[in-house]
Amino acid sequence: MNIAEIEANLRSLSEKPFDPATFPLRILEIYDAPRATVTKLQNGSMNKGERSGDLLWKGKLFFRASASGKAAATVDEMKLSNAARLQKPRFLLSSDGVEAYCFDTKADEGRALPIQDLGDLFDFMLPLAGIERYQAAKENPADIKAAGRLARLYDAILDCNPDWKKPERAHALNLFMTRLLFCMFAEDTGILEAGLFSSAINEFTKEDGSNTGSVLKTIFDVMDAKERTDEHPGFAQRFPYVNGGLFRVRSDVPVFSKLARRLLIEAARLTWSEINPDIFGSMIQGVVDKELRADLGMHYTSVPNILRLLRPLFLDDLEREFAASNENAAQLSKLLSRIYRIRVFDPACGSGNFLIIAYRELRRLEMRIFLRLKELSRQFTLPMSQVRLSQFFGIEYADFAAETAKLSLWIAEHQLNKEFEQIIGPGRPALPLQDSGNIECGNATRLSWLKVCPASANSETYIVGNPPYLGRGQQTDEQKSDMHHVFDGVSDTYGNMDYVACWMIKASDYIQRAGGQFAFVTTNSICQGEHVALLWPLIFRRNQELVFAHQAFKWKNSAASNAGVTCVIAGVGTVGTADKLLFNETSFKKVKNINPYLVDAPTVIVTSKTLPTSDLPRMNFGSMSNDGGHLIFSPDEMRAITSKHPDTKRLFKRIFGAQEFIKGIERWCLWLDKDNVADARAVPSIKDRLDLCAEYRGKSKRPATSAWADVPHLFIENRHEAGELFFVPQVSSEKRHYLPCGYLPTDSLVIAPHFAIVDAPHFVMGLLSSRMHALWCLAVGGGLETRIRYSNTLIYNTFPVPDLSAKQKEILSDCAWQIVEERENNPGSRISDLYDPEKMPSGLLKAHQDLDVALETIYRGRPFKTDEERLEHLFKLYAARHRDEVLASSGRAA
Repeated sequence: MNIAEIEANLRSLSEKPFDPATFPLRILEIYDAPRATVTKLQNGSMNKGERSGDLLWKGKLFFRASASGKAAATVDEMKLSNAARLQKPRFLLSSDGVEAYCFDTKADEGRALPIQDLGDLFDFMLPLAGIERYQAAKENPADIKAAGRLARLYDAILDCNPDWKKPERAHALNLFMTRLLFCMFAEDTGILEAGLFSSAINEFTKEDGSNTGSVLKTIFDVMDAKERTDEHPGFAQRFPYVNGGLFRVRSDVPVFSKLARRLLIEAARLTWSEINPDIFGSMIQGVVDKELRADLGMHYTSVPNILRLLRPLFLDDLEREFAASNENAAQLSKLLSRIYRIRVFDPACGSGNFLIIAYRELRRLEMRIFLRLKELSRQFTLPMSQVRLSQFFGIEYADFAAETAKLSLWIAEHQLNKEFEQIIGPGRPALPLQDSGNIECGNATRLSWLKVCPASANSETYIVGNPPYLGRGQQTDEQKSDMHHVFDGVSDTYGNMDYVACWMIKASDYIQRAGGQFAFVTTNSICQGEHVALLWPLIFRRNQELVFAHQAFKWKNSAASNAGVTCVIAGVGTVGTADKLLFNETSFKKVKNINPYLVDAPTVIVTSKTLPTSDLPRMNFGSMSNDGGHLIFSPDEMRAITSKHPDTKRLFKRIFGAQEFIKGIERWCLWLDKDNVADARAVPSIKDRLDLCAEYRGKSKRPATSAWADVPHLFIENRHEAGELFFVPQVSSEKRHYLPCGYLPTDSLVIAPHFAIVDAPHFVMGLLSSRMHALWCLAVGGGLETRIRYSNTLIYNTFPVPDLSAKQKEILSDCAWQIVEERENNPGSRISDLYDPEKMPSGLLKAHQDLDVALETIYRGRPFKTDEERLEHLFKLYAARHRDEVLASSGRAA
């Protein structure tokens, strides 16, 4: 069962005559209810309905047929029934055969629709199949507008002050922008008199901008003065003393132009009270680094993305506890005590986004608890908030970002104090500012995390964040030194890991010593390929496990033209969590285990094998020319030679890589040996190519390449073997349902880094063309973003294949040939067209589906229902065959 099948089956049901006796039973079958359960509901032994014709499956579905036009009214009636109260069904469903109304009791959400549109309910009722709908928070458009306006203002200021582009002036400009942000925010939120800053700029600066800088400097200076003197102009006297270090340092103010002044006024006109506090620091970071921008917006960590991590880590658990304690004042007070013991620590905090959102969510939950306690006890006196900024810790490498994080936390506190006043009652005074946040400026890979956030037996500590990723080739010398510092005495193979592994190991060490859990946003590379074997055993051997995870997704925000990074979220805690949560882009489910490939399957580490572990032929790496492109020819270039020298056709061989096989691109190469090189050199245009190749190799700084300069006619790595070649590309799109692979024309050459099997038995094409193999590629192989990066040693050689009889091999061979025939039935179509999920020919799709049924029946006697089942079976089979590799280093069994 998959989501597409659910939708199709619901639409099919809507086309049949409506029978209220069988309608709900068909619904349950579509959502994969056990056959025995459906039978028992039908014969009445499990049916908890209270009226004749009702169908009620405890905890799941309550159906009642309605009178004409009364579907919604019938559901309202069902909500109040004893049956619903006692049996607590997730969904209430009613229909009169013309319309239907479905109500989700957990989400408190209803859906009405004509019966012919029943298929539109497929996602709404997914929890019937054990798949929860994932609701991501929405972006705030005001944030993006503010970011864009601030960026344009920053650029205009730099245009007026070219010397401020020098690195030594960066801190002054950053400090200036922070002060502007504070003033614009403060006048909109009651910290300053409403409109005080905007009116001062409008009234006391000249239209050409010539005195704007001096007016701003006067305002900034006076906000650091406790005592006022006659030296302060009258318009500035109205600005209060702020404190908190924000205006303490006397700093230069840039010159303004007419445009810069206008942009400042436009920025001040925004309603800054609507801006999420997490964006303040991010805007500062964004405006000073154009690489972090996206056109008129900024690249900042958005609230919805932050909540992807914070919710399953601890916020959702607090919400569940609140719901369970809603009628019990003592339990609510206990929950408050728990909230006050929570600590959130971001060891790569930047401008504090994760800390700010965590603080905001805890404050708002606290307010809801206060209000509920007041409802339960009329004599309850509402207290002041006890959620403190001292519960929040961070480490940030850049000193200015660290200071900005402190300011952003204080702004968040003020905003929540204002909410508190509106909902609960008087809060703390706005001014003067108090120092806030336990933010340490330094290198998180070098600092002791226990000194920044000391162990506390009475606290719940959650380590969060979005640390720097940086693959091996992107790391600076300093960062490589950081890696050595962190992994010294821990692992000798850290050199192949991403920089983010430093944070993973230090967080694992922290929770081992001090308790708690950690969750990081990171590139999906740490859950693919060799990274799994290098990193995860170091964590698992500390008696830790994945307690929740988000499978690969694009980490985006609403900034214009922003580029998403392919990420995962990995949440880790001490072994013992009963139900883990596994998320994808649209839903989540409870699972018993999450393995390091982020799959609901046994915890195994798949390591590279030099030979296939199943009964499969050897797969070879392609040949490598390392020729600077001089031995490679387009069809036109080759024909220009062969038309003049027909006997040279024997010197060329057609080559195949991913582009050639998948997109149908034609390319050729010179394929020479000692017996024909003299003939080749007799042709001037070929001699020129060989001379250029020799020159290219001779200039190489790599001895392994320069040594081949004397034989420019040869491929440096020749792995070609005569015979029928079966081709597998190294890189292909994850969007394709099947791995694009197949047989090549006679006398072809496979080039590195792609793969070939010589004289492969035809059943091998069946195995590699299956959905089972495609899923193994996605889960086990190292990827490029989310694309598949194939490996003969890590994917092919480890692919778990059952022992195949001669008859089974024959069945798979027949299926493979059917796929070949269906490809040939579409002449002129490229593999990229044939395997486009939206355009795949129906005959080819059916051939693959027939193959899947045949292969999966071989695996377990019947086809699988979902991709999750397929992967789970593969990992179980792998674990059974490789017991010695099942995390032997951690002492845990799969």
